[in-house]
Amino acid sequence: MSAMFRSLSVRNYRLWFIGALVSNIGSWMQATTQNWVVLTDLTDNDAVAVGATMALQFGPQLVLVPITGLIADRFDRRKIIMVTQSALLLLGLSLGLLLIFGDAQLWHLYVFALLLGLVNAVDGPARQTFVSDLVDEHNMSNAVALNAASFNAARMIGPAVSGLLIVAVGAGWVFVLNAGTFVAMIIALLFIRTSELRPRLRASRARGQLAEGFRYVRGRPDLLVVFAVVFLIGAFGMNFPIFASTMAVEFGRGAGEYGLLSSILAIGSLTGALLAARRERARLRVVVLASAGFGLAAITSSIMPTFWTFGASLILIGFATVTMLTTANGYVQTTTEPAVRGRVMALYMAILMGGTPIGAPIVGAVANAFGPRWALVVGGVAGLVSATIAFTWLIVRKNLRLHRSPAGRFGLQVDYLGKERSTSPSVGPEDFSEQVALTSPIPIPLPGANTRHNVGSKRTPTAPIPRQRTRRR
Repeated sequence: MSAMFRSLSVRNYRLWFIGALVSNIGSWMQATTQNWVVLTDLTDNDAVAVGATMALQFGPQLVLVPITGLIADRFDRRKIIMVTQSALLLLGLSLGLLLIFGDAQLWHLYVFALLLGLVNAVDGPARQTFVSDLVDEHNMSNAVALNAASFNAARMIGPAVSGLLIVAVGAGWVFVLNAGTFVAMIIALLFIRTSELRPRLRASRARGQLAEGFRYVRGRPDLLVVFAVVFLIGAFGMNFPIFASTMAVEFGRGAGEYGLLSSILAIGSLTGALLAARRERARLRVVVLASAGFGLAAITSSIMPTFWTFGASLILIGFATVTMLTTANGYVQTTTEPAVRGRVMALYMAILMGGTPIGAPIVGAVANAFGPRWALVVGGVAGLVSATIAFTWLIVRKNLRLHRSPAGRFGLQVDYLGKERSTSPSVGPEDFSEQVALTSPIPIPLPGANTRHNVGSKRTPTAPIPRQRTRRR
């Protein structure tokens, strides 16, 4: 199997991938329909109402982050996901029936969005970290990238199908059909062989466990930078339901074209996810470049004169967004200690999704007051600011330098001339080249030493392998 799809050679991951793909298609159908119903059926093109719905949906992930991360670290993630998927099935079915019988009101959508957010707050960290239980360490970055590919393949299919179904059978039936797609995920989880899951160290029942994830991230400046980038773009840039729905109205289009815009966005997203799957590991420099690319793409999209040129520009936005998110997700998961991975990923998801309650109403208000094009500019500026923050950190903390080199791409080469200017023992792994890897000492545990430790505790003494001299070429 090619390097791009190597994780699919694992039976358990293959089952998970198929179930997640079907479930994600239904979720995108529901999300597209939900925002269209709020914008056109229950309000008079009120973008603030769409922003409020998104805020209610993603707010619980920010508020409940200490609890949901600990749940993912302490309990059986497979069982957690089965419970949350069943709850999502019931929520979708309930709202669908309300819409079918014509009883739905705006406050019903607000309550549904809040309940959806509560369930997803528990589901998100468990689903993100369950990937590490399905594949080995070598394939984790690839599995994360393929998860993103599944998510964005569903984004291509789901919105387009929902646009057609809204016109053909009505919005209520879209929610009912989405409820049925959760069955695929539940079946996949039932057929996963628990004996083949990777053993993991579960969080112990002790005082301070809720705060341990915060302490761990605080001691990792590289993770703080990644979280800052994800927060800014997540809060002000990733408001695609607002951008797509208001721009569709701006161009005088309907539900079908709105769904089409979401599918076009997913073309770039899927491309970015598949290219990320080819990389051996996630690098911070890719996060920086992708966030800058997002900012430029969003600003470019804001000046597109026609519906079709605007749609074409969304491919660039989708590509940059998913490249950034997939790389950031992979970097966080692969460089975090397994014992706190659930809590760290809960923080990551909270910052990514929890920024929406702050940014979505602001972006919606900008769209109402100045037009959707200025809302896109706000998202673009957020991308450029986040790239500037991350690039500045690389220069200051990792001593990054850009110099001319005939062997480098475009005649330029980026080097890290030294280690981070920090004495913290918990600073994350340094980006390194193959040359540095071949000539640097590698710390190994002393024989018989216990390598398990709590975050913030003294680490086990290590002995370096003597530096090997290499012949200059």
